[in-house]
Amino acid sequence: MLKVILNAPTHIMPFCEPARELRIQNSPLWLHQRNLLAPYVTREMELKHGERVQPVREPTIMYRDNLFFDEHFVQAFMTEALKRKRPVRAAFRADDPAFREHALPLSTSYTPAGSLYLADFWYYPNGPVAGTEPLVIDMQAREIGYYHVPTYMGDQSGDLVFQVPLRALIAIDSWVHVFIADMVFGQFARGARYEKRANEDLFFKLKILGKAIFEGRQVLECSEVVLVGKNCIIDPSAVIKGPTIIGDNVTINAGAVIDNCLIGNNVNVSQDVQLMLSVVGDGAFLPFRTALFMTTIMDNTMVAQNTCLQMCVVGRNTFIGAGSTFTDYNLIPMPIRARDGNGNLSISNRPVLGGCVGHNCRIGAGMIIYPARTIESDVVLAASAERRVIDRDITYAQSDHHHWKLANLHQTPYHKSHQKDAESW
Repeated sequence: MLKVILNAPTHIMPFCEPARELRIQNSPLWLHQRNLLAPYVTREMELKHGERVQPVREPTIMYRDNLFFDEHFVQAFMTEALKRKRPVRAAFRADDPAFREHALPLSTSYTPAGSLYLADFWYYPNGPVAGTEPLVIDMQAREIGYYHVPTYMGDQSGDLVFQVPLRALIAIDSWVHVFIADMVFGQFARGARYEKRANEDLFFKLKILGKAIFEGRQVLECSEVVLVGKNCIIDPSAVIKGPTIIGDNVTINAGAVIDNCLIGNNVNVSQDVQLMLSVVGDGAFLPFRTALFMTTIMDNTMVAQNTCLQMCVVGRNTFIGAGSTFTDYNLIPMPIRARDGNGNLSISNRPVLGGCVGHNCRIGAGMIIYPARTIESDVVLAASAERRVIDRDITYAQSDHHHWKLANLHQTPYHKSHQKDAESW
């Protein structure tokens, strides 16, 4: 089967690069897509923006490279598509809870079609042709609570909930979609599938109970649900609860608490670090008492001691200084707005949402960042009497290093033209 990849060239801010290059579930999106579709295809063709596909006469999967999808979606789509033996395009009902609540807000990639929304994912039994029929995929959403809001803090009370899909597809048009893909469609979905299997598969449940009894651990701490890679050093006092995946060459020190996380290779987790429902990229360093809640940090990033990140996304090769706090809730119950796929501020449909930091940033100690604010790649921010609270988006042009004599020492790979201008000056 042929695979045709359509290029989505739009840069996702504040990362300053296309969605396909971003890490989701600790893997570059393009690699994640390739691995999931590998069982179905024998060769591939990649088309740049505006390039037309050449006529072919063989079964073809076609998709745009800003899509995050999981194996359960691909399996459901391909099973039904092969049955129909007609050209089809993935579609979602407008009232599908997971799609309505999480995938549609801030997006620009879906095509409305009556009560449906069409995604850029096709199957052609005899090569690409004009005209397809919608293939509606039920995302099988499950309502799962994640946050309790006291009545005096907002216009909603009780538990806030996610609509967690057992089959996931989302177009990455905004940094918020990276958060949704990693947390709701990733960490929460993996936990929901684990819970569903444990409730329906008696043999699986007995296997977990047997392993927990044999190891003398609680069920969620046994090796059946906490997968540990090679050459890891884990202090006996660390508490790790599954479902959690830990990569190779990871060090976890005394007092660390890890709950339902995905941790990459060569990560150093220091004393008393708290990680919950988070994705930690390869080579990351978390000094003592760092706290991450429902947060993604990409590869080779450092979050210094006593720093708290909640519902945030942080790019690669970034440093966040000690004692910084990313707030995630408006004190007055007004909607949280975030940048959509066109760069405009729009309602995020998230009552609780942290901030986003791009790649190769340097954030000084003691900063306070308001909900949904972004800091563009290559930015340097130093706390000062004039600027310690970030209450608006920060662009590269507003970076503090532009005012320093030795600004050329800060490499800016995502703004190379600016770096050359600074060096010539």
